[in-house]
Amino acid sequence: MWIGMRQAALIGLLAACGIAFGPAALFAAPPEPAGPPLSAAPSTPAPPPPHAQHAKPEPPHSAATDAATYERCLALAKSDPGAARDLAEHWQSRGGAHPADHCYAVALIGLKQYKEGATKLEALAQAMVHAPNSLRAEVLDQASQAWLLAGDPARAYAADTAALGLLPDDPDILTDRAEAAGSEGWYDKALADLDRVLKADPNRLTALIYRATAYRQLGKLDDGLADINRAVGQSPDSVAALLERGDILRLKGDNDGARKDWVRVSELAPGSDADAEAKANIERLELKQDTLTPAKQ
Repeated sequence: MWIGMRQAALIGLLAACGIAFGPAALFAAPPEPAGPPLSAAPSTPAPPPPHAQHAKPEPPHSAATDAATYERCLALAKSDPGAARDLAEHWQSRGGAHPADHCYAVALIGLKQYKEGATKLEALAQAMVHAPNSLRAEVLDQASQAWLLAGDPARAYAADTAALGLLPDDPDILTDRAEAAGSEGWYDKALADLDRVLKADPNRLTALIYRATAYRQLGKLDDGLADINRAVGQSPDSVAALLERGDILRLKGDNDGARKDWVRVSELAPGSDADAEAKANIERLELKQDTLTPAKQ
């Protein structure tokens, strides 16, 4: 339950950041390099070396050109991540700066190089010293999701903790950190984050589902059932909510109710991982019932 609800759309989530990464925060000119200020340079520059006199000059950069390149690169990251990586590398060599770095990291995730992509995103967040805290926190949150895909929920939790240091009480980041905590088995930590989210927004669907899962793992089935019933009431066709409610109902002894929810999951999402899990749950339920049924004489 913890892994998968939001990660299936991770590349789309990152690519959607093209709108958020368009402002001057990411396309701003880099700071002046270390050393003597540029104003201290001689008023008459030295002539270029002979071999460079006939070199074709690089076209000037513009914010509009960079924004268009960034949008194209992110679109490629969804359809052809290998081509996006190549484009980002070429753009980096031409001074693409943070937007090129971000697209490169997204492309790595598209290529299932999750650890490398997460590492690049964390480095990018550190390098974006002049960007707003909200933008740096978003990049760290993306790194957290990539760490989850890499199978390292502890690193995911640490990345979101750093993000919350920049953007405290953000409900999306708190929910993502709870997902990381639950994936690591830290259910008390997950519950603490989800309590904060649901105190501010009692009907936040993903937080309700995750908190129900945390309650179930902690053996607090009545609390979990209350949350998951509220989630299903809000979204009757939520596959994640129905799958979780089936788990809780089974533990409470309501096998018929659990089976009904799992059958509905398979109807709503045939061929999905949730469908496979629901069918496996039903099979285990039926096998257990068969073992409890006395053989006829």
